[in-house]
Amino acid sequence: MGGEAISGIRNVAIVAHGGAGKTTLTEAMLFDAGATPRLGRVEDGTTVTDFDEDEVKRKMSLSSALAFCEWKGYKLNLIDTPGASIFLADTRNCLRVVDGAVVVVSSVSGVKVQTEKVWGYAGSDGLARAIYVNKMDQEQADFARTLEDIRKNLCPVATPVQLPIGAHASFTGVIDLLRMKALIYQDERTGKFSVGEIARELRSMAERCRVALAEAVADSDDRLLEKYLELGVLSNEELKAGLQRAVVGGKLVPVLCGSAVKNIGIHPLLDLLAELFPSPTDREAIAGVDPRGGERLLREGRVDAPLAALVFKTLIDPFAGKINLVRVYSGALASDSGVYNSTKGCKERIGQVVLLRGKNQIPVSAIGAGDLGAAVKLKETGTGDTLCDERHSIRLEPVGLPSPVIEYAIMPKTRGDEEKMSSGLHRLRDEDPSLQVRRDLQTKEIILAGMGKSHLEIAVDRLKRKFGLEVQMKTPRVPYKETIHGRTEVQGKHKKQTGGHGQYGDCWIRLEPLPRGAGYEFVNQIVGGAIPKQYIPAVEKGIIEAMEEGSLAGYPVVDVKVTLYDGSYHSVDSSEMAFKIAGSLAFKKGVLQASPTLLEPIMTIEVVVPDECMGDVIGDLNSKRGRVMGVEAKGKTQIIKALVPLAEVLEYATQLKAVTGDRGDYTVEFAHYDEVPPHLKERVIAELKKAKAE
Repeated sequence: MGGEAISGIRNVAIVAHGGAGKTTLTEAMLFDAGATPRLGRVEDGTTVTDFDEDEVKRKMSLSSALAFCEWKGYKLNLIDTPGASIFLADTRNCLRVVDGAVVVVSSVSGVKVQTEKVWGYAGSDGLARAIYVNKMDQEQADFARTLEDIRKNLCPVATPVQLPIGAHASFTGVIDLLRMKALIYQDERTGKFSVGEIARELRSMAERCRVALAEAVADSDDRLLEKYLELGVLSNEELKAGLQRAVVGGKLVPVLCGSAVKNIGIHPLLDLLAELFPSPTDREAIAGVDPRGGERLLREGRVDAPLAALVFKTLIDPFAGKINLVRVYSGALASDSGVYNSTKGCKERIGQVVLLRGKNQIPVSAIGAGDLGAAVKLKETGTGDTLCDERHSIRLEPVGLPSPVIEYAIMPKTRGDEEKMSSGLHRLRDEDPSLQVRRDLQTKEIILAGMGKSHLEIAVDRLKRKFGLEVQMKTPRVPYKETIHGRTEVQGKHKKQTGGHGQYGDCWIRLEPLPRGAGYEFVNQIVGGAIPKQYIPAVEKGIIEAMEEGSLAGYPVVDVKVTLYDGSYHSVDSSEMAFKIAGSLAFKKGVLQASPTLLEPIMTIEVVVPDECMGDVIGDLNSKRGRVMGVEAKGKTQIIKALVPLAEVLEYATQLKAVTGDRGDYTVEFAHYDEVPPHLKERVIAELKKAKAE
């Protein structure tokens, strides 16, 4: 693939809030470009990019999908991304490897919260952006209102390059403001249209919008502005060239309109992507680091440069195995070749590389610089890894992963399936790295963490469908701890006489509380040989084992100082085991005498919400025994920082969604342990004992 071919590639993500019509738009683009012979429907489960069984069943995108088409000599790599908040990590990763984004906005519901998020992601990545106002055929569609919403919430320089002809049932086409022509479509979902003159009643509005477009383009370029001020007009060639530079430079965002479901206004969008969006050669060289020395390296988008490719997604196909989706930034990823995984420090053998159109794989000899494709059946490689030439190794910045916001404990329904569950979860994580799996050492539960309850439910569904494994989900146990308030001195004595040698161990210990977070301290104050030195470690071992299960509710005991100060022994019957038991007995008895209490984990929570939701969120946090530490304004949002008990926020993702209408985000991390309030302690202890008994 030569430089000329690289300049003909367009890598574009289709992004939006869920339900705006991304998949339908992608389907129409593929159909009109001749990449698929029929126009599929989300409702029928027949689209190219929603091919997973769960997506067909739920009628929504759960995972990003790559599909390519050719349009007027250009190759368009389209990534249809999910719009639900629980899958935005996937969308974020895809934006990392494209050069432009089409943001879909419904002309009925306008800009929604996830649209704002993906808009911000695309902006932070320096992507060229265009906005497609969809669903112009539906009742309540309003282009002018939607444009105002876009300018208010997304981009003040959003500028129409099209106007709708009619609306609702009478929506029949669009006005092309660059050519000043009307495109009238047949009402047959074929995408066919005729080009004609603009109707008289729409002419004056079109002329005003054409002037506004010319002014916006001129404002983005000093040379054009000078000419525009002098002559008051720009030629079509100057307007188009200036618009292309403004779009690539992010100085102007073109707004188009249409109906994806009726296949109206798709051809002009394809034209815009081909003619105005940047190619890989328009982007800066990709930066990485030398994995050996750490110095910064650059790779230019040339096929004759050393290989540098980033894996941005992994699929697990039950027949084809692992499929790693890659963006090749430089060089070429060839079939039947060896590459170096600089992230994991291992060599990989490339058997076959393919281009993807949904689930369909098209084998090719190589994927060149600037292109997107996939490598199949790599052994060690996963999402975020860099593939490169070992002699010119480079490690690219991996795709980022958000922190999980909700956790559930899971266990197989069939006893003995633990190993099968572990294997299945590992393979699910290959596909979706935003899932996290860990074992809670205190509660002994397997914890599955993700971006929302439905995210975890979908993962559990996939375990059943792909691996034949049924698991149960339940709210995880809170890892409470116990401590003491008071000071006490107690004796632990273990004496047992049998037919042969008996057992004898006797110790006196002093228990005192330590500051919160101090942990555990053992002090040996034995003098005069009251307990022989060889038995002292056994006493401490018995105490440590007893600390693992407290006397109050069976939770670990922390923040306590234990002083061993006296005891006695028997020259024949004493043993390490006897003193270990004596230490355990003393500690358990002492805890009950030292005013035991229950500690709960306190979390630092940071909630990002729109201004109008701040009061409701703070009120909700207060009702959860939260303590607001501060509020910080950031643009149109407020960042609320608070300390909240973990027990109150185990399902906060669902609760925040209800309070804010899915317009809030949050992160949570452990802060410290604190005492459970007295009025709750007895109830919590009773519930814990009941749960343990069950």
